[in-house]
Amino acid sequence: MSRRRQATRRPVNKDGKFQSTLVARLVNTIMQGGKKSTAERIVYGAFDSISEKNPASNPIEILQRAVDNAKPRIETKARRVGGATYQVPLEIPSDRQNALALRWIVDFADARKGTPMGVALAAEILEAYQGQGNAIRKRDEVHKMAQANKAFAHFRW
Repeated sequence: MSRRRQATRRPVNKDGKFQSTLVARLVNTIMQGGKKSTAERIVYGAFDSISEKNPASNPIEILQRAVDNAKPRIETKARRVGGATYQVPLEIPSDRQNALALRWIVDFADARKGTPMGVALAAEILEAYQGQGNAIRKRDEVHKMAQANKAFAHFRW
C-alpha cells in the first residue's frame, strides 16, 4: 500500500432509471467483468419483484431502509503492537458502512443457489428491510466481535 497520499474519491454517477446514487452503487457492486447492462437488468428486475410483493411502497425506499439496517457501525482492524496483533474496534466511516452493507446483501444473494440473481437479490433486500436475514446476521457478528475486543480500544490511533 502506498504511503504517499490519500486516493481521491470519485463521485458515483446516478443511475439512469431512478436517478439514485444508491442504486448506481448497487449496480456497480453486482457488476462483474464490466457488464453494466446485465447488472442493471438484475437490479431493475429485483425492484420489479419487490414492487409486486409490496405494491404500496417504493422499492428505492425499501432498499434504503435495508441498507440502513445492514450497516455496521463499528468493526475491528488488526493492529500490530510490540510483536502482538490485536483486533482493535474502530468506528466506520459512512461511505464504508454503505459499501459493506451493499456488498453483504449482494454476496448473500449470490450465495442462494438454484434461484435467479434478480429473485435472490429481491429476497435478500426484503429480508434486510425486515431486520432479518444473512446480511443482518453478518452485521451482528461484526458488532459482537468489536464488543468482545473492546479492551483493546486504547490501541486505536
